[in-house]
Amino acid sequence: MSLVNPLARAKGLGSAKDGTGHWWSQRLTAVALALLTPWFVVFAVGLLGADQATVRLAIAQPFTATLLAAFVLSLFWHAQLGMQVVVEDYIHGALEVVLQIAIKFAYALAAIASLLAIGRIVFTA
Repeated sequence: MSLVNPLARAKGLGSAKDGTGHWWSQRLTAVALALLTPWFVVFAVGLLGADQATVRLAIAQPFTATLLAAFVLSLFWHAQLGMQVVVEDYIHGALEVVLQIAIKFAYALAAIASLLAIGRIVFTA
């Protein structure tokens, strides 16, 4: 016997009415990371031992900067979704709310800082 409302079951929504969207976001960012991580590793290993000017010129290429920005956004979004699930599962009460807000702000700030750094390299190289 299921306690889920038949309408919620038909729509595929959990108790928070957002389960399916969260699940899809987690999977899509995982696929993006599965495709972008090997590229990033090859790119980073190729720059080992290079001087700062060479690294800046490599990052300043439009295609590279685009892939790097996509990697950064996917990485922080995926990490934030994962941390959200961990907090929801293991922490309850007021601390849960505080941590959820702190996690969202921390990952948003990190993503913005990363994108600004990439933009600065691209537009000042």
